[in-house]
Amino acid sequence: MSTLVYLIPVALLLGGLGLAGFLWALRSGQYEDLDGAAERILIDRDERLK
Repeated sequence: MSTLVYLIPVALLLGGLGLAGFLWALRSGQYEDLDGAAERILIDRDERLK
């Protein structure tokens, strides 16, 4: 029971860090171009360089 005193704040801290990281990714535009990376893999590199 005494370990819950330590585990609950640690869990809340880690959850807050995860939420802060997610909000940072949203605000910095990490999710703006979802299709670009998926389509970029299909483009032939040699074709682009010509």
